[in-house]
Order: sequence, then structure tokens, then C-alpha cells
Amino acid sequence: MNALATSLQTYFTTFAHTQRDLSGNTIASYRDTWRMLLKYLTVTLGVPADALDFDALTTTNVTGFLDHLEHTRGNSTKTRNVRLTAIRAVLGRALPDHPEHAATITQVLAIPPKRTTRPLIEFLTPTEVNALLAAPDHQTWTGRRDHALLTMAVQTGLRISELCSLTRDDIHLGAGPHIACTGKGRRQRVTPLTRATVNTMKNYLTERATHPGAVLFCGPHGQHLSRDALEHRLAKHLTTAAATQPGLAAKHVTTHTLRHTAAM
Repeated sequence: MNALATSLQTYFTTFAHTQRDLSGNTIASYRDTWRMLLKYLTVTLGVPADALDFDALTTTNVTGFLDHLEHTRGNSTKTRNVRLTAIRAVLGRALPDHPEHAATITQVLAIPPKRTTRPLIEFLTPTEVNALLAAPDHQTWTGRRDHALLTMAVQTGLRISELCSLTRDDIHLGAGPHIACTGKGRRQRVTPLTRATVNTMKNYLTERATHPGAVLFCGPHGQHLSRDALEHRLAKHLTTAAATQPGLAAKHVTTHTLRHTAAM
């Protein structure tokens, strides 16, 4: 096992967990970046992956990989910069242990992030929100669940990962009604609930009690909804809502857009 392979193994099996205490999502993102980088270098240099070492990580090769992400894979500038951060994180950790590669590593660490323009924040108007909340079919269990989920998302601004991980123990509808969750960066978040949301959730929880499991917004067998499933349900209801609010068809709406809507 060469120096690069040893450094990657140490970072992802020990350092990221025990010393940096990175979140699972961050570790997965960093790992995916390095997997793509190694595959790119294997094809570009014609070298087997197990033979790649620090001398392959030149500024030319790393910059070429970042350009490949933008121009071939169609990634945004923001994604390009996130991938660069992942590369620099591992190399910054490896530098003290491999001074013989200091020249190559420091040159890569000096690659600046690419400038980007902030896009306008997309959000829904109150009329569009009402159309979206009215879109689910209240004659079905999934429709009533989706209505409760969308109501929670629009009012609280919870992230999609937070919505997917909620359990029935996280919601409190007595005095001072609120929803509690562990958010991004492992921060504990407690968000008050409005009277309209409380009423919706009371009705939903009465029916939810007939389904197994502890997940708040569950699938038909009580299991967690995946991020893809949640986005799929949102897209379905947006199509329905666009029949009365044509402006929705021109907007790129995701679950995170509902977070923007709550903020606005």
C-alpha cells in the first residue's frame, strides 16, 4: 500500500470520525469526491488506481478534474468548490506525515475556489403555498400524510433530512407546541408550531396511530421515507397545484424551496 492509499484509509476510517467528528453526509461527500478523482486520474494518466500516489496529484491534474466536473459532468461552480474542499481536507491532513510530497501537496492546497454568483432565492408566494397544500388527495392515507408533511415543511422550514428523520416523540402538541430535531451540524433545533399546523398534526397523528413504527411521516409499513421519495411526492403535488397556479411550472421547486418559503 503506497503513501496515498495509506493516507486515504487513515482519513476515512479514523481521522474523519474520531478527530474531526464529521457528519455521515460530509464523510460520504468527501469519499465520493475521492472516488471520482481516482477514477479520473486512472483514465487520464492510464495508471491503475492502486498505483496512484501523491505525485499524480499535481495542480494540473486536480484542476483538470475540477474542470471535468463542470464541463463534462455538468456540475455547478458551487459543487466544484465543494469537491475542492474535500480534496484539500484529505491532503491537509496528510501533509505533516509526508513532507517528501510537500511541494505537490502545498500547490494543490493553494488552488483557490472558483468565484460564483449567488442565484436569486426561489420561494413560493402565499397563494402558491395554499395551492400546494390543497393538492394532496385527502381521500387517501398518503394524501393526508403528504398534506401534514407539506404543512410542517412550509411552516417550520425544516431541511429534508430533518423531515425524513422525525419520529412521533419529536412533536409536542400540548402547551407550547413545537417540533424538536437534530439539525445540520448536530445542532438541536426546537421550532414552535402555529395553531393551524397543530390542528393539522392532531388530525394526522390520530390516523398515524393505526400504522406501525415510530417514524412521524412514514411509508405504508411504518418505515422512513427516503429523500427521493419525498422529492417525488412534492413533484407530484406541484404538478397538481400548477393547474390553478401556472407560475409554479416556471419555478424549480424542491423541498429546500419550502425552507426558503418559510424564511421569506
